[in-house]
Amino acid sequence: MSTAQTIQRAKHDYYIGLMSGTSMDGVDGVVVDLAGHSDGAACKVMAHHSLPFSSSLKAEMLALNTAGANELHRAALAANQLSLVYAQVVAGLLYSAELESADITAIGAHGQTVRHAPSGSAVDGGGYTIQLNNPALLAERTGIDVVADVRSRDVAAGGQGAPLVPAFHQAVFGRTGESLAVLNIGGIANVSLLRADGVVQGFDTGPGNVLMDAWTHEHRGMAYDAYGAWAASGSVSQPLLDVLLREAYFSKPIPKSTGRDLFHWAWLQGRLAADASFASLDPADVQATLTEFTAQSIALAMRKDGAGFWSLYVCGGGALNDHLMQRLQAALPDVQIETTDALGIPAVQVEAAAFAWLAKQCVNRVPLDLQKITGAAKDSRFSSRVLGCVYPA
Repeated sequence: MSTAQTIQRAKHDYYIGLMSGTSMDGVDGVVVDLAGHSDGAACKVMAHHSLPFSSSLKAEMLALNTAGANELHRAALAANQLSLVYAQVVAGLLYSAELESADITAIGAHGQTVRHAPSGSAVDGGGYTIQLNNPALLAERTGIDVVADVRSRDVAAGGQGAPLVPAFHQAVFGRTGESLAVLNIGGIANVSLLRADGVVQGFDTGPGNVLMDAWTHEHRGMAYDAYGAWAASGSVSQPLLDVLLREAYFSKPIPKSTGRDLFHWAWLQGRLAADASFASLDPADVQATLTEFTAQSIALAMRKDGAGFWSLYVCGGGALNDHLMQRLQAALPDVQIETTDALGIPAVQVEAAAFAWLAKQCVNRVPLDLQKITGAAKDSRFSSRVLGCVYPA
């Protein structure tokens, strides 16, 4: 059945968004109703469902972030496993929302980023981004059209390929005549600057939860520091914080993006080895410092590129870290900081909803102008591009 026929068949403008981010803790999914506006500016979450990754799948996806033996074969197998988890989340969503596959126009399935190197240009082919995914398998298992590969066209146009969510943030959270910022704290943190004049900018500020999670797993055997309680029990090491903040990424101009290609375990170990005194730090003190590092790097980005924004709405898993939110408020004392719950979408549902919205734009061939967000080139032929590929069910 064609995409057009699927759209006619659907009784509502229902889309599913699936998100597995840099934290690699599992899959979040939502069913959203995007009816009411041609661009899906109205976004009503109908159901939310999530599943954690098995320890073996998570370990393999983490391993695939760096070069290794037989990685093409391993990546294909991991993509299949990931897509089966996606299918389970879709089944849970349909059950919770009391919907059938035929009610859904399309699934937005971003995939799991394992390599992100957008440097270079479309001319020399230097830029690329790789997400593990098997959208054909997901379409086969669910009977629903799947939209995937949403980043590569932007990278081909010379863009960063990330973040893509600022366009969604503008569509659903933007307010005429008012400037506000939306901060997503996943494994990596990214901010959307929604200006009163309608101009939108967005970029990755640096690490979100990725280093905190890695340190917690190494020293406590847990996936994350719940509510930031462990970090709150420690004290910040200013010398270590100073070393962390010297990372060159923070001084790069926007647009820019980053990921585990930069902020990973070996990066952290290298900074800890910079001063012999760091070896004697209590692990809780390192965790406190890593939490402060995330807060300070976000604050640095806001002061540098988000000056004049007095409202900051936080989403993503980091919004549930009470200690991180307190440190962020301390770092930005003049900014009103709330979660996106205040804007109508719970913090843990925003990013999945964004990929449902991106799926709608692709299905309806709505081009997105991301020049001021990702740096995608504007040329004589087009300034906007349709992102993603459709895999019909």
